[in-house]
Amino acid sequence: MPEAVRRRKQNSNMSEIIEIKQAEVLQAINRSEIDMQVATAKQYPRNLPEVLNKIATYATMDIETAEDCFYALRRKGSNGDQLIEGLSVRMAEIIAGAWGNLRVQTRIIGNDGKTITAQGICHDLETNLAVSVEVKRRITDKYGKTYSEDMQVTTGNAASAIAFRNAVLKVVPKAVTKKVIADVKQVALGQSLDLETSRQNMIAYFAKLGVTEDIILEYLGMKKREEIDKEAVFELRATANAIKEGTTTVQDSFFKPIDERRQAEAARKKAEEAKNKAQEAMSKQRKGSAKSDEVPANVDAETGEIKQ
Repeated sequence: MPEAVRRRKQNSNMSEIIEIKQAEVLQAINRSEIDMQVATAKQYPRNLPEVLNKIATYATMDIETAEDCFYALRRKGSNGDQLIEGLSVRMAEIIAGAWGNLRVQTRIIGNDGKTITAQGICHDLETNLAVSVEVKRRITDKYGKTYSEDMQVTTGNAASAIAFRNAVLKVVPKAVTKKVIADVKQVALGQSLDLETSRQNMIAYFAKLGVTEDIILEYLGMKKREEIDKEAVFELRATANAIKEGTTTVQDSFFKPIDERRQAEAARKKAEEAKNKAQEAMSKQRKGSAKSDEVPANVDAETGEIKQ
């Protein structure tokens, strides 16, 4: 074998060996980091009352923080519109920070030109419970045109944030945080601001997004501004959070449901009008049939003989 060929093969084998060793080194480093974190978690376990107190303290520092802890979505169900409420990304960050001894990471694992897929992994180092979740977000508009690179990055960041939230909330037991979350919601519904100011703030916020006051009232099923109470203000704030974190969009939250509702109402009215017309036609037909069955005055009803 020529010397040059032998050296090339030798160098190729050496590079393969080096690559394998580098991979093994990285695995060993990651394994040692996790082992160290697990050992630290076992040495300093979480104190549940202290954790719940931290969550409540962080989440209720002010009214705005408490309001940012929730999202709300209106979706069509079998019994009409249904309000879906949940914990926002901000609340998941607060819970993760207070819960402690968690290893959380997110990354983009797919982009097929139509959707971006983000993966969130949360590992509880104390209980050794690890959860992986995936979140898909569309990167095409209603006409099928792909978003620009900047918009794809923004959508990817939103998907990663939602994947983070979903992973954390699957690891941290809901039963543990249920009461403190209810307390945070009460603060969000509190009286730190008078109702009229809260109304104006939400109407002004959505106006910047192209949602007029009339659309807000139609969305809530109300006729005038004065009907917007504390619960409705909370829902609007939670909807704003859902839009801000990428769980939904202005189009999907306001314009699309309203258009569907208007179309359904128009279809209902059209069906009602068709039904009324059909009933009128049947009524006229019955009357005409009844008249045709009547015996003329100059005809004998028994014999059918025409009278002179």
